Amino acid sequence: MRLTTEGLFVKVSGVTTEEDALLSIGLGATAVGFDFALTPCQLPVATAHDIIRRLPPGAVTVGVFRHELPQRIVEIANTIGLSAVQIDGPATGDDLLYVAERVNTVLRMVPEGTERLTPVKGVDYFVLPEHDQREALADSLELLADSTPRTPVIASGGMSASSVVDVVQNFPVYGVDVRAGVESAPGVKDPVKLGEFIANARWAYENSYVERHFDEWTL
Repeated sequence: MRLTTEGLFVKVSGVTTEEDALLSIGLGATAVGFDFALTPCQLPVATAHDIIRRLPPGAVTVGVFRHELPQRIVEIANTIGLSAVQIDGPATGDDLLYVAERVNTVLRMVPEGTERLTPVKGVDYFVLPEHDQREALADSLELLADSTPRTPVIASGGMSASSVVDVVQNFPVYGVDVRAGVESAPGVKDPVKLGEFIANARWAYENSYVERHFDEWTL
């Protein structure tokens, strides 16, 4: 099920504290992401649950999973009230469908080496792999032109307050996902960087050079 959001979707990933979650939403982010996989920002499920309960109405919460059983993903999502789940790493079509039938919304990290963004049953949004180079991200985003019907795409990784303007203005992305580009240390968000990133992303959306034909994207 697609999220009921307006304008550019802005997700702040690797959130580890209530303060950073509230700051992100307060500065205009659409969503905050919690890592349940093994990363420097890994968060206990109970901690994420406490944070979610204190967020304002309308804030989108995304649990990020990797190498996790679909049954466990569903259990966590529904127990703590996640708005959506993001599935990274290997996952079969049956696994994705199992999760999609039991949670609200599914984001799928596109596996490295994928040549086309082929619609996958049960997947509501594609998240492009992290890229540190603009050229690599551009190559991936060009997949949009070859994927019909389309699934909304969220550009992830390698972005900062300056580079996000280029991405949003020049590519028809549904949203952007930032992590290290707004941190002062792993898992610690920098208020200034975070505010600049969100403001620049939304400015670029309002001053975009490309059209976004949402009606062409699959449901």
